[in-house]
Formats: sequence, structure tokens, C-alpha cells
Amino acid sequence: MKIATFNINNINSRLQNLLAWLAAARPDIVCLQELKARQTQFPRTALAAAGYGAVFVGQPTWNGVAILARGSEPVLTREALPGDESDQQARYIEAAVNGIVVASLYAPNGNPQPGPKFAYKLAWHERLNAHAAELFDTGLPVVLAGDYNIVPEPRDIYPTRSYDDNALVQPESRETFAALLDQGWTDALRKKHPKETLYTFWDYRRNRWPRDAGLRLDHMLLSKKLARRLAGAGIDRDVRGETGASDHAPVWVELR
Repeated sequence: MKIATFNINNINSRLQNLLAWLAAARPDIVCLQELKARQTQFPRTALAAAGYGAVFVGQPTWNGVAILARGSEPVLTREALPGDESDQQARYIEAAVNGIVVASLYAPNGNPQPGPKFAYKLAWHERLNAHAAELFDTGLPVVLAGDYNIVPEPRDIYPTRSYDDNALVQPESRETFAALLDQGWTDALRKKHPKETLYTFWDYRRNRWPRDAGLRLDHMLLSKKLARRLAGAGIDRDVRGETGASDHAPVWVELR
């Protein structure tokens, strides 16, 4: 089984990119982020024609998350992160697919920091960690996949000082990610590539893609049952170099 996550950065503008990648990579489950589309604008018909059922939470202009399943319909179990009923941002969706609990998440960026956006980021991650602990304790096979908007370690960003004040690399941000791993989750990319330089995002500005000036922001965390089945993990870097591409590349895992 192949599970992937992909910050598509506007699903309708990049629908052809997405469909081409789905046809080439043939993932069984896909978590999408930054749909940037209203609920009524989600391209359900085009994805169904490509063989994928979907559940999604749309939001205009920003945010939006989805879960796709090849040859089946995901069973929606949650369409918002618990812990704050006043939070209306479409950043979390959860579904059951072929016996696996799948979460697609798009964490807040948090910039500028310090300030209210950074405070919201940290509070959101606290809620994520609390919910993740509950999921982990069920003992079920679970994957938490998406754009965490956190660079876990200094080696997960190209050599630069330009991000020193960025919310993505602050100690408080990194501590929330480390706390997730401390619960027992496995960072699939790092498990399979413990020493390699890994990037999943290259900003459009300042020629960062041609310079390979990247960051690792997209992560797939596996519960114990799935971690035992982990056979491979990788990044489809070439997708980032296509015409009209998202500024993120797909990340995937293969399970036995």
C-alpha cells in the first residue's frame, strides 16, 4: 500500500499537475492540503474519473484539506481538529480507509512571530498533539500526514540565515514536533533516510528551486502498527520542477 501527502497549493489551478502525478505514482491514499477552494468547487468529478473517491473540507482563498482513496470511498470520521470549537479554519480532516485511520493536516504558518499568528500556531499544535496522543493510545494503524509548517531540525533547511526569525524554525515550533515523536510516532522519511538531506518545499521566490534551497515541512508520522509495516519512503522531487507546479513536492510511504 502506498500513502502520500501533497500540499497542492490550489487544487483547481493545479488539477492537471495533480492528475498527472496520480496517474504516474498511483498512490492508494492521498492527503491533500491548501485546496484553496470552496466546498462546492472541489473537483470531485475529475478525481472520480481518475479512480479516486474523496472526502474534503474546503475553504476559499486559503486552507482546505482532503483525503483521496484509489478505488474506494474514504469514510469521514472527523472534519476538524478538536479542542477549539471557535476555530473555523479548514486545516484538519480524518477518515478511515482500508482499515487505516488517515489524517490530513495543514498546520498554521505562524508568521510573523512573535504575535497572534504565532500564538495560534502553537495553540493549534498543542491541540494536534493532544488528539494525536488519543489516536496513538487506541493502538490502531494511524498515519498523520501533511504540511506541518515546521522544520524539525537545522539539517532540514538549506544553509541560510534568512529564516532565523521565521516561525517554521523557532524552538517552540520544533518542540511541538519533538513532543509528537516522543509519544511514539515514527517520522517515516527520517526512518528510511536517517542521514540524507531531505527537502519537500522550495519557495517560488529568490530562485530557490533551481538552487535547491529547500525546507522539509511535509511529514508522515506512523503509529506503531504502521511503522512495523514501513517498507519505503520518499519524495517525488521532480513534480516540483514541472510547469505550473506547487511549491511543495509529494511525500510518500510504502507499507507491506
